[in-house]
Amino acid sequence: MKSTGVVRKIDNLGRVVLPKELRNIFDIPEGTPMEVFVNNNQIILKKYEPGCALCGSVEDVQPHKTGKLVCKACL
Repeated sequence: MKSTGVVRKIDNLGRVVLPKELRNIFDIPEGTPMEVFVNNNQIILKKYEPGCALCGSVEDVQPHKTGKLVCKACL
């Protein structure tokens, strides 16, 4: 994992500000939904990508008549 050298404090509501430079690099505009993962003692943030309701894949996902997202492989 690569260190950015940036340190931020958590505010009283539990929020952390992502530096503008990182938001620009990773194309994270205001209002972007973020997903939170835990891996051992690490907290990982990732842009949320809705996946297939059947297999979880995010490749070639399209809305199904049921209203859920389904990938082409599961169709």
